[in-house]
Amino acid sequence: MNNFKKIGMTALAASLVSTSVFAGELAVKGGASMAWENYETSGVASDGTKAFSMGNAITFTGSGELDNGLNVAVSFQLDQGDEGAAGSQADSPFDSHSVSVSSDAMGTLVFHGEGGDSAENAVGDTAAGNIWDLWDGRDGANSKLKESNATTDMIHYTLPSMVDGLTVAASYVPQGALSDSSDTAYALTYAGIDGLSVSYGKGSSDQTGGTLSDADSTSMKLSYAYGSVTLAYSDSDFDSNTATADQETTSYKLSYTVSDAISVSYGQEEMKSGTTSDVDAEYTRISASYTAGGMTISANIAEMENGTYTTAVAGDEEYVSLGVSFAF
Repeated sequence: MNNFKKIGMTALAASLVSTSVFAGELAVKGGASMAWENYETSGVASDGTKAFSMGNAITFTGSGELDNGLNVAVSFQLDQGDEGAAGSQADSPFDSHSVSVSSDAMGTLVFHGEGGDSAENAVGDTAAGNIWDLWDGRDGANSKLKESNATTDMIHYTLPSMVDGLTVAASYVPQGALSDSSDTAYALTYAGIDGLSVSYGKGSSDQTGGTLSDADSTSMKLSYAYGSVTLAYSDSDFDSNTATADQETTSYKLSYTVSDAISVSYGQEEMKSGTTSDVDAEYTRISASYTAGGMTISANIAEMENGTYTTAVAGDEEYVSLGVSFAF
């Protein structure tokens, strides 16, 4: 009897493996980049930071269609530069990993183990492309875009198409140890008119406790492309129960596509702190890129003013970079 059981289980296992191989597929994508960067305090030529940097990442995606019509996919990204605190989800070579289940009727449900954005954050990047991020972590710069909470173990759901051109999404982060409630967010994006895209998102941020608890974040973005020219504008508002933690960020970007390979753009961001005595932080960037095949050569000239929300010299820096990236 035991032998028959073994034979039956072996046949079942072989059948499952065969079905998996037949229905699913594994895809691998990669990217690498090299760059030269130079930070220099405005007006002080001897006070600067020059460095080479590199990036590399490989993303593995496995997907397949079940007999009931559901599409299931799992994604893992390997990134040498991603190392979090010991014992945390981020303490691994995975920069992001997720599992998704989707169908035309149910939409798309994604569980992000790490690396996901809330529904509001997905449309909450500034129109200029988060220029402030060039100075994130730099000494003398503390102005940073505040958004709704996005962390590990988050659920993101995109509803099935209801109106042509309209995308509706929502996300959920369970209540944490230092919070009063769970965090939720939603976003709507309409792109039903040729060249036009309009987005609105709203979410909460209650996970950090302290001065940033019971906060709401709202993002609005508009872009319109006419021929080779694209104009984009965004407005983000972070409203906390502590007034000094509030923030309002406005941004715009003008892009011009010279040809299929060459493009140039100019962007600006302005951040207003909730502290009335603070000075607005401003960021500007001029970018140019050339793309041929899977290679992109890019150049950036950017400037930060009042990055400390004061007029101190430490908050004024200039940035120049030259880089090349590869997709394969």
